[in-house]
Amino acid sequence: MFAFRKCVRHTGSMPAKRAASGRVDTKVDTEPEQPGVEEVDAVLVACRSLVAISAWSVEAVADEVDLVQLRILVVLATRGAASLKDVAQAARLHLTRASRSCERLVAKKLITRIDDPADRRVLQLRLSPAGEAIVRKVMNARRDAVAAVLAVMSTTRRTELVRSLRAFAAASGEIGDGDLSSLAWTQ
Repeated sequence: MFAFRKCVRHTGSMPAKRAASGRVDTKVDTEPEQPGVEEVDAVLVACRSLVAISAWSVEAVADEVDLVQLRILVVLATRGAASLKDVAQAARLHLTRASRSCERLVAKKLITRIDDPADRRVLQLRLSPAGEAIVRKVMNARRDAVAAVLAVMSTTRRTELVRSLRAFAAASGEIGDGDLSSLAWTQ
């Protein structure tokens, strides 16, 4: 998603279609046209639904962690052990804010600190089983909500939707499945 934002911000135009490798995919829609208002509005309505699902799923853990802490947990869930600096960069947080939030997560026993085997001067942060459970709870809530919406759609419509969403993600330069941490959306 950040690749998309950077492209639009710097060039004022949409990025070229990209394959999963990140290379421009010239086989897809070789003659793209500007989208119509109806198409843009339809995507925005769908986005509102997905954002609502995401917000609802976060409520499931609101009494345990705040949004910044959840972002940190998701970063660690997707990357494994990481230094504070790496966590701050991945979560797009100032180092001081990341440090304070991580201290709270350690106090709650949601993350642990371990020595970095490559450099004993550096501490690595890692999810604890309780931290893993929180991330799993959020993701299960999201999956259940999305599945409920998909269940009312025909198989044909679901297949079309999946194909379209993959194309949308590729066209926007969306990050791959292995790194959805920026939005706290992981597998």
